[in-house]
Amino acid sequence: MTRLIRRPLFNPDGDTDVRLRRMIGGNTTNLNDFNNLRYSWVSAWYRQAMNNFWIPEEISLSQDVKDYPKLEKAERTAYDKILSFLIFLDSIQTANLPNVAEYITANEVNLCLNIQTYQECVHSQSYSYMLDTICSPTERDGILFQWKTDEHLLRRNTFIGECYNAFQRERTPDSFLRALMANYILEGVYFYSGFMFFYNLSRSGKMPGSAQEIRYINRDENTHLWLFRSILLELQAEEPGLFTPENVRMMKELLREGVNQEIAWGKYVIGEDIVGLTGKMVEDYILYLGNLRWSSLGFGTLYEGHEEEPADMAWVSQYANANMVKTDFFEAKSTAYAKSAALEDDL
Repeated sequence: MTRLIRRPLFNPDGDTDVRLRRMIGGNTTNLNDFNNLRYSWVSAWYRQAMNNFWIPEEISLSQDVKDYPKLEKAERTAYDKILSFLIFLDSIQTANLPNVAEYITANEVNLCLNIQTYQECVHSQSYSYMLDTICSPTERDGILFQWKTDEHLLRRNTFIGECYNAFQRERTPDSFLRALMANYILEGVYFYSGFMFFYNLSRSGKMPGSAQEIRYINRDENTHLWLFRSILLELQAEEPGLFTPENVRMMKELLREGVNQEIAWGKYVIGEDIVGLTGKMVEDYILYLGNLRWSSLGFGTLYEGHEEEPADMAWVSQYANANMVKTDFFEAKSTAYAKSAALEDDL
């Protein structure tokens, strides 16, 4: 493929035969028909994503309001910086996903991307709720814009942002693949130092509401990871010429850079001053995730000796279970929305 074709909007001459549908470069009618899907995994993905519906304000932050001023200095610094990071990247995801969707010609996959965009908006709502509840307006604004003044934050955001900007500047198959891989890294590697920090606070009996917000966000991000892995795997089958040795090397280098940045970020923001976490624990877990993400694309092992989840980090997946907290603050009903089982991160 030498040229990336933008998806038409109204296209009465589009293909109606589902067998002709393609992830990119197809001739779509944009007709949404759940009874005729080209990609069978979409049905399970769609139902999972719809069942994941949640409302940030249904989670009580009453204990967090009391805990936040009492956090140790290192804990509070990490809380603020990680929240600033999450706020920015979920915001840029909301802005970027429609750019990706413009070139996806499988209408059922575009439905998934639209749901993801909506969920990213809910995540932003969640962060705003957390900030508005536990912080003063001055503190809130300071946290919101730390990504502009903290060089570590800015460097991390620049890495992903430049991948997206490159696709904005030049809409080519190669830059599209690069943007897809950046999405995959963002959803599958880039958030995890932050997630484990919130879960570590929770297992120490601190900030339980914040941890529950993050559990729901983590569950959503797992479905997003599932979506982008599926898109990349379908493209490998449909467009093998796109996965040249040079492009596979580019994907590997992007993942390595993402892993390196996540490890450096974890050591910077968590360091050795947070009880229950160490830099070595963060590094081992992120290297394990890097292997998991690379092998899930069919490319084998990236980091020898890190094929298994570190035993001392097994609690991360346990705390990520959105069904851990039994009741909400207002109605003593299940906040885990029992109709939706937590998606295991086995990708």
